[in-house]
Amino acid sequence: MPGSAQQNTASETIQSSPESAVSRRKTPHEAWWFLGPAFVASVAYMDPGNFATNIEGGARFGYQLLWVLLWSNAMAILVQYLAAKLGIATGLTLPENCRAEFSRPVTVGLWIAAEVAAMATDLAEFLGAALGFYLLFGIHMLPAAVLTGVCVMMILAIEQLGFQWLERAIMFFVGVIGVSYAIEMFLSKPPWPPILKHVIVPEIHSSSIYLAVSMLGATVMPHVIYLHSALVLPRREPLDREEHHHRKMELLDVLLAMNGAWLINSAMVVMAAAVFFGNGIHVYSIEAAHDTLGPLLGKFAGVAFAVALLCSGLSSSTVGTMAGQVILQGFMNFRISIFLRRIVTMIPAIAVIAWGLDPLKTLVLSQAVLSFCLPFAMIPLLMLTRRKDLMGLHANRPLTNVLAAFATFIILAMNIWLLAAIVTGKS
Repeated sequence: MPGSAQQNTASETIQSSPESAVSRRKTPHEAWWFLGPAFVASVAYMDPGNFATNIEGGARFGYQLLWVLLWSNAMAILVQYLAAKLGIATGLTLPENCRAEFSRPVTVGLWIAAEVAAMATDLAEFLGAALGFYLLFGIHMLPAAVLTGVCVMMILAIEQLGFQWLERAIMFFVGVIGVSYAIEMFLSKPPWPPILKHVIVPEIHSSSIYLAVSMLGATVMPHVIYLHSALVLPRREPLDREEHHHRKMELLDVLLAMNGAWLINSAMVVMAAAVFFGNGIHVYSIEAAHDTLGPLLGKFAGVAFAVALLCSGLSSSTVGTMAGQVILQGFMNFRISIFLRRIVTMIPAIAVIAWGLDPLKTLVLSQAVLSFCLPFAMIPLLMLTRRKDLMGLHANRPLTNVLAAFATFIILAMNIWLLAAIVTGKS
């Protein structure tokens, strides 16, 4: 395993505290103690980019693209588990492992791709939170963006109390989003037979490939692959038997968090299909979706939608900032204040708002960019986790390698199909 000198940098990224010493006592609360890292990562799987792609997908194509979410979620479970396993086995984040194992040019290339992914997702998350403030309180987008930045820095400051305090705060936001969409599902009263059919039976056309790839990019997020490998470190103990136990608990964490995110994403598509597609209503913006829900389902539906969007934007923007910190420190061995990074990365989102660009189109485009960046995270992750000299007993089994390679191939194939559709004008 890598040396302890390198491990110190990882521990600085996600702050450790006295509570990071794992108690080996078998109590009913033990599993709860391990829950958290995957839920933090799962926030990125239900961020405002998901709102944009899921609502547009449901409004334009009904339930047709629900299968994309199912398969995307399966990929998400796999890659997030591998990322967590890498951190548990090596004591280093994915970016730190890349810096240690790959050449300098390759590391710089991977860092650039990771930063592009982080910027794309940060734009989506920041826009979403600002839209949430606008829809709920009528605050104009520019001051709402500044308010978003302040709120995110306040949430980030919670980590000073201990890493689990921040994790529980994020889990609270996830719970609010889930409850909000449970309400939307109840109010929209969707027909279940076509939903079940399209969850299971794949169907895609050239006209829907752009949205399908965007939904994939919005569901399997490159920046939280990097982050998840860091989030597990405060709970890590460098003993084989403890690592094995930690890995099993993290698998439970991943299964609960990712399947929860899948249900919420599916609820977004179902709601949009039932309310907009089912009534022949064309929705071209998130504001229009919010304004249309009120007359059709009642004012409470619009409020639940805006609350979910605001919680999604604030929590995912917090997580995105944390991921950016892990990326910069891990690949380039360079650290800046997380609050300074938050201020700097606000600039693109504020520029988009100031120029009056369409938030929905910007959000969907950002998710397509994320899908193109995803292989640059998945391929190194697969290369590293299959190595027994690095992972020891935690190295991937042959079936895991096959599944991960297949998932990477599917993503590359969909990206190539999207490029062909764009070139031929069919997207």
